[in-house]
Amino acid sequence: MQHRNTTRLRLKDDEFDLIQNYRRIKEESIAAGINPDDVKYGWLKTDKSSLFFKNPNFKTEEKNKFAEDLIKELEQYSPKYPTIKRRKSKDGHLLVIDIADLHINKYAEAHLTGADYNSKIAVERAIEGTKGLIQKASGFNIEKVVFVIGNDVLNTDNLTKSTSKHTPQDTDVNWYKAFNIAKDCYIECIELCMQVADVDIIHCPSNHDEMSGCLLASVLSAWFRKSKNITFDISPKYRKYYQFHNSMLEFEHGHKGKMSNLPLQMANEQPQMWADTKFRYAYLHHVHHQDKTQFKSGKDFTGCNVTYLRSPSSADLWHAESGYSNMVAVEGFLHSKDMGRVSHITHYF
Repeated sequence: MQHRNTTRLRLKDDEFDLIQNYRRIKEESIAAGINPDDVKYGWLKTDKSSLFFKNPNFKTEEKNKFAEDLIKELEQYSPKYPTIKRRKSKDGHLLVIDIADLHINKYAEAHLTGADYNSKIAVERAIEGTKGLIQKASGFNIEKVVFVIGNDVLNTDNLTKSTSKHTPQDTDVNWYKAFNIAKDCYIECIELCMQVADVDIIHCPSNHDEMSGCLLASVLSAWFRKSKNITFDISPKYRKYYQFHNSMLEFEHGHKGKMSNLPLQMANEQPQMWADTKFRYAYLHHVHHQDKTQFKSGKDFTGCNVTYLRSPSSADLWHAESGYSNMVAVEGFLHSKDMGRVSHITHYF
C-alpha cells in the first residue's frame, strides 16, 4: 500500500503573488478589452520566481463550432446529383481548368499595392474565370474536364493568420469564414464544370494551406460523394499524375524540387504512363511573375513541357513592395486524344 505524502508546503511571498496574479488574468484581460479565451499562454515573473501558463480553452469553442457546423451541414445536405449520361465521341477533348493560387483571405488595398484584393474578389474571379474558360473552349468537343484544386486556395493555415510555415499574411476574414467561402466557391465552380462533361478533381497540396487545403479537398469529396459524374484524387501526395489517351499530365504546386528534374522524376515515378504516351506536360503554380520563370507559356525539356500558370490573385503588400508583378488570370488547356495539347486558353481580369 502506497502512502501519500501529506507534507504541507509554505508558499513564499513572491510565489503567492504569482498565483494571485494568475487568478487576476481573466479580470485584467476583460478590463483591457481582451477576450480571455484569445490568450493562448503567458509567463508571469518576479525577481525570484516565474510561472508559465497555458489556456486550455484557447479557441476551442470556435474550433468545436466549426467542426459541428460542418458535420451538420454535410449530414443534412449532401445533394444527390442526378447521373448525367453522355455520348462518347471519337474527337473528344480534355479541358483542364486550373485556378492557380486563388488565395482566399488575402487582403490588399489599391493605394498601397496598385490593386484591391479580398475574399469577395477572389471568389468572383474564380467563378468568372471558370465560366470564361468554358466559354472559350466551347468550340471543341469536350469529353472530360480536369478541375485542379488546392494550390494555395486559402491564404493561411492556422489561427495566427500565417501560412503552413508561419509566414504572416494580411487577411480580411477569420480562418473559419475563409474555409467556408472556399468550399462554397469550389462547389459552384465544380457544378459549372459538370454541365460540360464528367469531372476529375485533382488536389495539389501547397505551401500556404498544406493542412486546411487537404481538409477542404476531403469536404468537397464528401459533398459530391453521391455524384457518379465526378472522381477525386485528393491524397496528400505532392505530385499527381493523369493520363488522357496519348497525353501524360503531371500537377504540382511548384515550391519543391527543381524544374529541370521534372522529366526524369515523371519517368521514374510513372514509367508505364511515360511509355504509353507521346505528349507529356507538367503544370506548376506558385511562381506567376514571368520575368522569374523566363518563359511565358512553357519550357520544353527532353520528353516533356513544363508550364507555370498565372494566378487570378493580385499582389499583396509584400509582393508589391518587392517588385513582383503578374498579369492576373486563370488558365486552361485543351488536349486531344492523339495530338497532345492543342490549345492554351487564358481568361484575364
